[in-house]
Amino acid sequence: MNRYRPISERRLDWNEVELPLLAEEAAVHARACMACGLPFCHGMGCPLANVIPETNAAVAAGDEALAYALLSRTDLFPEFTSRICPALCEGSCTRGMDGEAPVSIRALERHISDTAWEKGWVKPVLPAERVGKRVAVVGSGPAGLAVAEGLNRAGVSVTVYERDRFPGGLLRYGIPDFKLDKTIVARRIALMEAEGIRFVTGTEVGRDVSPEWLAKRHDAVIWAVGAGAPRDLSVPGRDLGGIHFALDFLRGQNRVCSGESSVLPISAEGRKVLVIGGGDTGSDCVGTAIRQGARAITQIEILPRPPEERSASTPWPRWPWRLRTSSSHEEGCERLWNVESLAFEGVNGQVSGVRVRDVVWKLSAFGRPLSFASVPNSERVLSADLVLLAMGFVGVPQSLLDKLPRQEGKALVKGSAPEVASFACGDCVSGPSLVVRALADARRMVADVLAYLRG
Repeated sequence: MNRYRPISERRLDWNEVELPLLAEEAAVHARACMACGLPFCHGMGCPLANVIPETNAAVAAGDEALAYALLSRTDLFPEFTSRICPALCEGSCTRGMDGEAPVSIRALERHISDTAWEKGWVKPVLPAERVGKRVAVVGSGPAGLAVAEGLNRAGVSVTVYERDRFPGGLLRYGIPDFKLDKTIVARRIALMEAEGIRFVTGTEVGRDVSPEWLAKRHDAVIWAVGAGAPRDLSVPGRDLGGIHFALDFLRGQNRVCSGESSVLPISAEGRKVLVIGGGDTGSDCVGTAIRQGARAITQIEILPRPPEERSASTPWPRWPWRLRTSSSHEEGCERLWNVESLAFEGVNGQVSGVRVRDVVWKLSAFGRPLSFASVPNSERVLSADLVLLAMGFVGVPQSLLDKLPRQEGKALVKGSAPEVASFACGDCVSGPSLVVRALADARRMVADVLAYLRG
């Protein structure tokens, strides 16, 4: 269940759009979980293995303090995941067996987390003792923060290196404020600093300091640099002005919202915007363009329109393939499916539209897309003077790969190498994924690094 502020109100500001649950509402939703005897949400749905039934039982009993104690044992940053996780757990909720709406697990976790911060239950977790080991973490996104927190709690002295002005990675620079208020990120960073974690910002490893310099001064180096290389669209006209990667667009607005910059490098104000890519990043571009004052917004996707209800190709308890409409889509956006982009067209060096054509998909027996063919005589031009490429990410940027320690001629982006004490975790290992999976991978990496440090 997602509840949002009125569209007429939220379109005009950058405040979080989602409304939190009231205590009475939270108890009602939590009680809906109590009839479950087989918690697939915990065992299959949640990468962090949050003890969801026990946590919800505490909420149902009005004991949010116990609920937070249980939740924070497995989720280091529930204030983040409860806002931006797609709630894989809800896809595995046993209510889905009968086609019912799942328990509102994510909303309940936000209620627990927000209550904990409001009541002052979230305090610095200091290690019992320092073990005399020093570790450098390169990157301060979700994986970097989680591995730093885990190691610090074990008594390791941790320094986090971040190339941007403020820590947080995509939490701060990639996700719009209307989904994640950046004061929430800053609050967590301040808590980590109080725990003894050191942040060195505005410092790019490989430019300002070398990997070798880090290795000499630390007992281990952990790379958590993400997988931010965007997927490009190499078609004629790509060099026209007015065509930008989605993350560049989102970063610019986030920097303005935080006061880090006073000028938008890319603005949608008064422009006809075309977003290519139908995922979450594209949706974030839609909401951002609306708030900047775009004249019109269209979002296109080459894949077919998902079904309104759970597809037979993803039966319970798998994550359901179905149509998802975000708060940004509700605010005003035309969405088109089965559309292939062929070329950009322009006037005087600036993009004026995208030549597209319709495609038809061959589907599996369960309705999942397998391959597509173009529809004859369907070519047309979609007018646009600002195009945002939101087609996902393809991995670690080559500029970062070139800086990673190397072994047998290959950059180390997975596992560990004792001879150089270098490790990597998060999206730079797995490829582009979810914040909750990055946190789970960081937890595994903490165990690996501690085992290495202990010899």
